[in-house]
Amino acid sequence: MKRVVWPLVLALVLAACGDAPSPARLRDIGALLPPLTFTLHDGEARTRRAADFAGQVVVLYFGYTHCPDICPTTLARLAGLVRRLGAAAARVSILFVSVDPARDTPAVLHAYAEAFGPRVVALSGSQEQLGALARRYRVSYGLGPADGDGQYEVSHSSAVFIFDPRGRARLLATAEDSDADLLAGIQGLLAAGGNERWDGAR
Repeated sequence: MKRVVWPLVLALVLAACGDAPSPARLRDIGALLPPLTFTLHDGEARTRRAADFAGQVVVLYFGYTHCPDICPTTLARLAGLVRRLGAAAARVSILFVSVDPARDTPAVLHAYAEAFGPRVVALSGSQEQLGALARRYRVSYGLGPADGDGQYEVSHSSAVFIFDPRGRARLLATAEDSDADLLAGIQGLLAAGGNERWDGAR
């Protein structure tokens, strides 16, 4: 699978200097991206909205279940870090958004999320819904040509977006960031709290 990271995102986050200090050494995107907003479906074919996760730190990652390496590696890493939080892990949700809805049916999403533990929620939607979400967070993805068996690769951003309990975009992480920095970023947002008002869309 080919990784694609939208150049403008990297240019912006590297140059960013937000009003509030970041709780870790990850990239501060608080002044660059809007609050968490989406309407998708989960592995139970239930409609899920951003407000369902109000009061939680949300870790958002785009990918697809047929991804041979980067997606499962990233999700396993994130799930492992969240488990290290102990009881506080209940206040964190890892949202895996599949950009391959043709193959990633609710049943496939359900089985895939279960493999990584209870804090991972797999989501997908129509191409229109996915396109709107990708544009909102400046994520690029694309489907490659199908082979003789109808299989194809999907290129997508490998960035991880982290939102605070009020639904505000706060941090961006990549594979180059250390486990320590990722964990510190999540812990900092948990400690800051701020779930008294939801800033994302309902």
